[in-house]
Amino acid sequence: MPGDDSVSAAASRARAPSVPESGGAERTERPVCQYGGMSAAPAARIVALLCLAETLSMTGFAAYPAFLPTLRAQWGMSGAEAGFVGGAFFCGYMLAVPLLSGVTDRIDARGVFAFSCLLAAAGTAGFGLLAQGVASAAAFQALTGAGLAGTYMPGLKALTDRVTGERQPRHIAFYTATFGIGTSLSLLAAGWLGAVLPWQTAFLLLAGGPLLAAPTVLLGLRAQAPHAAQRAPWLPRFGPVLAQRETRRFILGYAVHCWELFGLRSWMVAFIVFAYATARNDTPTLTATEAAALINLLGLPASILGNEAAGRCGRKRWIAGVMTGSGILCWIAGYSAAWPWWLMLATLALYFIAVMADSAALTAGLVQAAPLAQRGAAMAVYSLLGFGAGFVAPLVFGATLDAAGGAAAAGAWTLAFGTLGLGCLAWRLLARADKV
Repeated sequence: MPGDDSVSAAASRARAPSVPESGGAERTERPVCQYGGMSAAPAARIVALLCLAETLSMTGFAAYPAFLPTLRAQWGMSGAEAGFVGGAFFCGYMLAVPLLSGVTDRIDARGVFAFSCLLAAAGTAGFGLLAQGVASAAAFQALTGAGLAGTYMPGLKALTDRVTGERQPRHIAFYTATFGIGTSLSLLAAGWLGAVLPWQTAFLLLAGGPLLAAPTVLLGLRAQAPHAAQRAPWLPRFGPVLAQRETRRFILGYAVHCWELFGLRSWMVAFIVFAYATARNDTPTLTATEAAALINLLGLPASILGNEAAGRCGRKRWIAGVMTGSGILCWIAGYSAAWPWWLMLATLALYFIAVMADSAALTAGLVQAAPLAQRGAAMAVYSLLGFGAGFVAPLVFGATLDAAGGAAAAGAWTLAFGTLGLGCLAWRLLARADKV
């Protein structure tokens, strides 16, 4: 409903914990950067540094989707097997995020971020050195996913621990939109490297980004204990988080958003390759990886502007409308393979904009709704269900592709794309019935 954001923000501020001083009196713990009396410059520097670090940490993120057509042919993978390897990334994320994100209620997220960059680098480099088929590829994808589990949400926790105030939702939108920049740069780098080097060498070079991100955060941010650190458990408690209806609404919304987003990202390059192959007397001017990278870049303005729109018309109303649109557009995007290549890419881009238009709105809503002392746990369960859905979606997409006639059948792609929007439509119906 309109105005729910200001109420949520006020409630979040009202729940700020008090920390006893040595004399027994209580004081309110103040963040490093709070608007109202303090320059925005320190906040802007922190946000910019974390956006840079997150982008660097993701250089290996899209390596597997970028090389999916090559690896499918080289290893003889079916659609389901290819989807399983892509989903293994999100499985690793799902398994690691309860600890790596939840523990940020207890210790500074800055150290978790740096450690997890090493995991991401090890997974990407290991894929290039040792992956030889479905099982080994899935294992290294899972390790890379575990690295992302300790950078994406812990990076957001490092930001919200240090930057607060009325502009915090906007800063959250910039940070979450950085995920799209990291994805696009990863796709571009993988495509360019793959054009001149073997895929194994490309993976090794892409592992360098996380190795640069770790010192960027360690040296660029001052150490800071999270709110109520001494009282927070080492392992997150999900029960109190899920008991809050408003928090639960954003968690479920993020789960269906990730189902759609990561299912699409995992198969986008392969779909464009298929669509290009069906083009007649019309040569595309962009490679499949370049086209996918440019489409992913549209997520930046879509996410930021979507969050601004949500703040004006109400988050629930905005998110419900966006999910309705993307739940319909997924079918049109899947059907567009036989169209002229430029029209197919335009349709795919429009669909991706719809997918991303509720991303920052969901995350900013969660941060405002979650109590300060439980924010790390809320982010952990948020990511757990979101990236858990991201693990299953590529597998369902690939299995649908196989069952409907295989990757050479245009109708199979339409049905596979249709699976991406089912969760969005379900969330919309539940929201209309006021069940979420």
